[in-house]
Amino acid sequence: MILKNKQDISVVISGSAAVGKTTLAHALAKEFGFKLYNGGDILKEIARQQGYSVTGNDWWDSNEAIDFMKERKKNSIYDRQVDEKLTNIAKKGNVIITSHTLPWLTPEPITFWLSASPQKRSERMSKRDKISIEEARRIVRMRDKENKKIYKKIYGTKFGDGLEVFDFMINTELLSLDSLVYLCKEIMKKMKIQ
Repeated sequence: MILKNKQDISVVISGSAAVGKTTLAHALAKEFGFKLYNGGDILKEIARQQGYSVTGNDWWDSNEAIDFMKERKKNSIYDRQVDEKLTNIAKKGNVIITSHTLPWLTPEPITFWLSASPQKRSERMSKRDKISIEEARRIVRMRDKENKKIYKKIYGTKFGDGLEVFDFMINTELLSLDSLVYLCKEIMKKMKIQ
């Protein structure tokens, strides 16, 4: 892959809850001057447009979000709207996107898959969201299960299967978030994205 300059490319960071996607995306966007988009934020905006009260960073764990997720399961149009919007954004270049599905839907972006065990992700979520480890485990299990169901229904594939679509796969369990950010910055610099 020959990359002339950063305007020619887009980057997608994918993986399950609490693997470091958002932290990495913010750091790379800042480092390389990319605009940042988050699939979850676009889905939240759709929820707001449907009349849900969307507030706070931990909205996904609220009763409002649970109600929206029930509606979302019945109507795949919301996820398709998010994916269509993100696909169009990715084509423009000069962006970093966090998305569960985009790497399987378009070949344009440079893609990163981040992984970690459910236990490690639960520990991170507990610390990040200031909740008990038991509550974090419950949320991680629920999100993993729901995401797999939703994407299986929409696209006929299990989320996280078929990782050959990714350019880079990193086990974040073995790294601090600072180390993950450093590693990915170096990867992108070696690709001459500056």
